Amino acid sequence: MLEAIQANRQSGRLKGFSTLDGVEKLLVYREVGSYPLYVTSGIPVSTVTYRWLRHDGLIAIATLVPCVGIWFLVVFSLSRLKRERTAWDRWKAEFGMRVSAEATSRQMKRMGALGNLVANVAHDFNNLLMVVKANMELARRKHFNGLEKEVIAVERASASAEVLARRLLSVARKQPLREEFVDVKDWLEREASLIQMSLNERIRFHIRSSDEIWPIYVDQTELQSALINLAVNARDAMPGGGDFTIRTRNITLDTSKGSLKPGDYVVIACSDTGVGMPASVMQRAFEPLFTTKAANAGTGLGLAQVIAMCEQARGTARIESEEGKGTTVSLILPRGSGQAEAKAKATTVSPSPPVTVTEATKGSILLVEDNEEVAAGLSAVLEVFGWQSRHELTGDAALGLLEDGAKFHLILSDIQMPGLNNGIDVAEKVRRKWPKQAIALMTGYADEFERAKNAGVTILSKPFNIDDLQALLQSVAPAIR
Repeated sequence: MLEAIQANRQSGRLKGFSTLDGVEKLLVYREVGSYPLYVTSGIPVSTVTYRWLRHDGLIAIATLVPCVGIWFLVVFSLSRLKRERTAWDRWKAEFGMRVSAEATSRQMKRMGALGNLVANVAHDFNNLLMVVKANMELARRKHFNGLEKEVIAVERASASAEVLARRLLSVARKQPLREEFVDVKDWLEREASLIQMSLNERIRFHIRSSDEIWPIYVDQTELQSALINLAVNARDAMPGGGDFTIRTRNITLDTSKGSLKPGDYVVIACSDTGVGMPASVMQRAFEPLFTTKAANAGTGLGLAQVIAMCEQARGTARIESEEGKGTTVSLILPRGSGQAEAKAKATTVSPSPPVTVTEATKGSILLVEDNEEVAAGLSAVLEVFGWQSRHELTGDAALGLLEDGAKFHLILSDIQMPGLNNGIDVAEKVRRKWPKQAIALMTGYADEFERAKNAGVTILSKPFNIDDLQALLQSVAPAIR
């Protein structure tokens, strides 16, 4: 108190413990007039605190309850918003997946329709090639009659047309395969010059293959076409020159990976140092008819043929590319097995011995073909070879003719024909009823080719060479004699 008076003589306040009762109090003092007399008054601190709590505490409690409620609503709303945002993101992702799935489904339907269209066009084209090749063979057998150059020119054109038809059927995955064992290292060395011809003098060609590479079981013609397509693409990607390298290696998959089942595979990786591809192009690179080349510079069938060849061989293809650094396309093909070897040996089935007849010609043939032009061309060739032929347009008519007792040394039938019985049906019924009757089938479709092999008859893949037909006839001739 004395210190407070010395600091302020008139009046003041202070907080301290009373010397009378020892209670902490708030004290105020004031000088009385000009006399050295001071009046003091004090109130306990606990009393002030109690009154404040009783008055302002009620107000605090009254305002705290709605504040807590508001904060609860805010937290609940934020939590609800977060859940709704998560649900919205999931819905957008699911919607995107459904849109992508629908787009993929539409694309697959379009590709399926395109494949069927391409296959039908290629099949009809093959029939026309059969007519051309048959007549070219007739012209050759008749020593050309002064038209040798013209006939040879047509033969060359028909050979190119046959390659195109084969490529179309391969893209449509309907090309009949002639699978056989291939020693990859030796085969690449033999085909190196042909692959080099698909490049140019500014591109350096390398083959990196070890002696331990496993054999594969593929159609050599299809594999050759695939590598040539990749070489042509590499050439176009390196207009200023570069390196094109083919590397091989063995891999073993313990578990399924994509479309590949567990097993042994051979990888043929074709790499270039060209311009590369952006991701958007790489995703569509294997689509049929998709191309980034200038008009009239590409057909969009090259990489489509590559993937089709690999998948028909029960493998697949992968592509890796980076803009400015180059592209690598890997052909992943299954290792040849003993089962495949047995299948290869069973591919060509010798015809059964036919009934014996005594005629001046070598024998008689029942030709079952719904395309009259093809039938006329084959009949003419058969006549040159010394065989008589009778033509029927449908399998139903051919079976009716056989039921009536007609005899033939050989039945040569197409597979795809109108009516109730196609060529395979005819072969199966002939096998059951006339087991000694020789029969051979002709086809241009891979799916029919597989079913025809199960029927146990000789198969000619359209468009076949006249030499193949002559070999078939020679296999029948000894039984006639």
